[in-house]
Amino acid sequence: MALTIPPRAASSSAPRAAREPARSRTGSILGQWNSAVTSYYVLTGATALLLVLGLVMVLSSSSVESLAAGRSPYAVFLDQARFALLGLPLMWVASRLPVRFYRTMAWPILGAATVFQLMVFIPGLGFAIKGNQNWVRVAGFTAQPSEAVKLALAIWLGAVLARKRPLLGEWKHALIPAVPVAAAMIGLVLIGNDLGTAMVLMMLVVGALFIAGVPLRVLGASVIAALGVAISLALSSPNRVKRLEALFGSDCDTSNGCYQTLHGGWGLATGGWGGLGLGQSREKWSYLPEAHNDFIFAIIGEELGLIGTLLVLALVGLLAFAMFRVIRRHPDPFVQITTGAIVCWIIGQALVNIGVVIGLVPVIGVPLPLVSAGGSALITTMTALGVVVSFARTEPGAAEALSARASVVRRSLAVIGRTRG
Repeated sequence: MALTIPPRAASSSAPRAAREPARSRTGSILGQWNSAVTSYYVLTGATALLLVLGLVMVLSSSSVESLAAGRSPYAVFLDQARFALLGLPLMWVASRLPVRFYRTMAWPILGAATVFQLMVFIPGLGFAIKGNQNWVRVAGFTAQPSEAVKLALAIWLGAVLARKRPLLGEWKHALIPAVPVAAAMIGLVLIGNDLGTAMVLMMLVVGALFIAGVPLRVLGASVIAALGVAISLALSSPNRVKRLEALFGSDCDTSNGCYQTLHGGWGLATGGWGGLGLGQSREKWSYLPEAHNDFIFAIIGEELGLIGTLLVLALVGLLAFAMFRVIRRHPDPFVQITTGAIVCWIIGQALVNIGVVIGLVPVIGVPLPLVSAGGSALITTMTALGVVVSFARTEPGAAEALSARASVVRRSLAVIGRTRG
């Protein structure tokens, strides 16, 4: 007797077979996304893309002003490219140093950063730019020490708070020595009149305290105190008061403190969905001050449109995702706290910069990490991300996975070499 398959059974088996490849592909994608090396690759990939995008946009946004100043149209771009080339080996070295190195060297790193910051007050070495006494010039090289303070403070807070973690339930252990030392470092920056960098440092400290598990009542009191200091300092400066009035007042026009914000908004609006095209910005023709620095996001929106700005936001979001993933997966409290401080610094600064450009935040003069022109900020940010990459390499299972993939690449190159031979 011949065995026949009923038509309904045959028709039901075909869709099931067709669904199996789709399910396997979905499972494969999810498996790769949940891999032990996801944080490592997302960090390095997003950093590289933001760096390349930043170099392209610095070239586009600075060429006109460079020509107007009698310089080469590539002058600012070449400087930024040199800074990136300096930052790459530092980032690579930072990504290869073991976690115990950062934990052991936390105090010396903070001490070196403190001495570096104090140099801005030494006549002949320190100097001011636009009212901020926050720069040093040594042997022809110019640097902003407060950028190094960010990284040093993040590593130091991670080491101190991780060691005291069992005692953080008591307010005195939660605050001392973390808050007084952090306040002293922020105070050195504020003496130089750089409120923008000081606010970023405050966000960094709050992030470290939160990830460390400091009680919310202590953390809340610290945040309120920091906000009080920031508001009082803002109100003590006529220039800052003018910016606040321009942001919240009703008479916002180009004749007062709204000039940059208005031109930044006009640039974003002109770009529309797809932008005017790379190099076609109108605001960079001496209409928008700091077009290659603090307001480069406006030029991105004008030339690359909404698509370009969403790309920047997506890459910043990927950086945040990867760093929070390191915090969640890594078992070492030092790594968790240090990464929490760095993520609040870099992502917080990016959001503040974007908020300034779109008119949600007063103009406070902080660059867009990895994108804006500026050597000290670029090198320090790349080094900080290298530190987090080092942490990502020591996530559970990451070292084994990276070693296995490296051996596969070596075997593949060996096969290619034998084939060519």
